[in-house]
Amino acid sequence: MPVSIDEFESGDLPDGPSVPEQVIAYLFTHQDAAFTRSEIAAGIDEDSNTVGTALTRLKARDLIRHRGQYWAVAEDKQRVAAAYDLHRVSERLDEADGGIDATDWDAAAPDRSHPSESEASEDG
Repeated sequence: MPVSIDEFESGDLPDGPSVPEQVIAYLFTHQDAAFTRSEIAAGIDEDSNTVGTALTRLKARDLIRHRGQYWAVAEDKQRVAAAYDLHRVSERLDEADGGIDATDWDAAAPDRSHPSESEASEDG
């Protein structure tokens, strides 16, 4: 759904669930069936290509499953519910304190290397 350039420039963009949220909610609500990408896009009134990207990302997180041209919610419904709950809590925390500033995070975050990387270099 297009927005006016004034809305775009001012940052007053429509607020609502993201496409991945809509996809997972749709599949969770209709867990007795599997759908094509086009059927999901029509069901949530979003662009088919955008839905395709969301499907790929949700599948990589094991929240949905894919067979042929059909998509369905993952069999592990507890995993799906837990992921959704975590997402909601994260959103509320971001709203409460403005989120994590990337510069502050980089300054305070520990070294990102995995312990096995330093062991491998010592074995050298």
